[in-house]
Amino acid sequence: MTVIDFPAPERLMQRISRYRYDPLGFVQTVFPWGQPGTMLAGESGPEPWQREVLEQLGRSLRQGRGGPSEAVRLAVASGHGVGKSALVAWVILWAMSTMSDTRGIVTANTEGQLRTKTWPELAKWHALSTVKDWFTYTATALQSARPGRERTWRVDAITWSENNTEAIAGLHNKGRRAFALFDEASSIADGVWETIEGALTDAGTDLFWLAFGNPTRNTGRFRECFAGGRFAHRWQPQQIDSRSVAMTNKTQIATWVKDYGEDSDFVRVRVKGEFPRAGTMQFIDSERVQQAVERALVTEWNPALVMGVDIARHGEDQTVIRFRRGLDARSIPAVKFRIPDLMAVAGRVMEQIGAHNPDAVFVDGTGIGWGVVDRLHQLGCSTVIGVDFGGKADRRDGSEAAVSYANKRAEMWGFMKEWCQFGCLPDDRELRADLTAIDYGYDAANAIRLERKDDMRRRGLASPDDGDALALTFAHPVHRIDWAEERRIEEKLQKLKRWVV
Repeated sequence: MTVIDFPAPERLMQRISRYRYDPLGFVQTVFPWGQPGTMLAGESGPEPWQREVLEQLGRSLRQGRGGPSEAVRLAVASGHGVGKSALVAWVILWAMSTMSDTRGIVTANTEGQLRTKTWPELAKWHALSTVKDWFTYTATALQSARPGRERTWRVDAITWSENNTEAIAGLHNKGRRAFALFDEASSIADGVWETIEGALTDAGTDLFWLAFGNPTRNTGRFRECFAGGRFAHRWQPQQIDSRSVAMTNKTQIATWVKDYGEDSDFVRVRVKGEFPRAGTMQFIDSERVQQAVERALVTEWNPALVMGVDIARHGEDQTVIRFRRGLDARSIPAVKFRIPDLMAVAGRVMEQIGAHNPDAVFVDGTGIGWGVVDRLHQLGCSTVIGVDFGGKADRRDGSEAAVSYANKRAEMWGFMKEWCQFGCLPDDRELRADLTAIDYGYDAANAIRLERKDDMRRRGLASPDDGDALALTFAHPVHRIDWAEERRIEEKLQKLKRWVV
């Protein structure tokens, strides 16, 4: 095999060629660590755990640890905020820069994670590197800038589908280098793992496969890379506690420990990098949501129409209005918009109230939402009720276990989760993503507590505005209002008033 043959300046070319099996040396060389005027001015280099992974990768490739025609495999389970995405970016740039015509793929648990977290992190480190002119960064690929080599010398960001894994199968690159990187690997389907396993098999080739993630599930292929797992003998695993990493938010970690308890599954996963005792930290599973989307519309006898309104709080968030009539959350489409003026928001909500005459309107009153609630009362809406997400839960679900909830938001999501077993959802991409994105844990009283929106943003996910809007339709039991009877009563009252006068 030859090393990089891109016509770069001779001195830099010679330096980079030394690092074919030394990813740590590469990372220490090509980025401006400690240089004044750069974003790394106050940084001295990778964290100890990152150094260890880089050294282990280089050593394993040099020693042929993967075996004949088999990839070197490293799996890292960690708590939150330890710098996984940065390490992924470094490995990509090292692999591409130290071997010409390298091919690779990068995927993640969701398209959102890949597009908004993993791939932008690569853009940042690519721009900082001394080899940035060697490659062209796009929204879906990093490829050689040398004419005619962009198809043979590239790494692609690929979203996966459990029903179609062929998009990630084309990794064969005999005689050169091929690699796969999984970010947030715990939620990547087994079929994707199996496809990569079949692709990384070329003899006489530098092959490696790295899987990173929070250990959110105690089943599946990521879990099986670690001690006691079916494939543990093929992988070199590490588990990283967030508290051992300098860059992590220690105040946030202390809050989690206080809220959930040191030995809770939430802290095990988000802090300790340990797998949960329960089956998964995902509150609503993808299969349940998919079945609700595919379920035929259920016809009921005159159920109440409930309207949920989640109010946007930040520029990227959106106000969402969702409707549910009994088991039907599909027939009336959602209304979504971004308007910063609360009075204008109240006006849009009143338009929908006038159009559909819901029996109840539940509005997220947390923070700025109370202003919308007050305005709706002023506009004459008698069915509006403000809901405090952080307020006390006042119901348990109907299961045999009679699950308790830490607050009103967890309670609403709990009832929505049970409803999904029988209800009908629209085929809405944003709603699907919201419903399946939230993790959960238990507080000291063993009550379910959902992951906070701010915590979701920290792991690259959007605020679940759409999911919260639908959850609001479960805020309180609602009985159908007979509007015709209401009008008859009002007419009688008006006649009585005229007679009295």
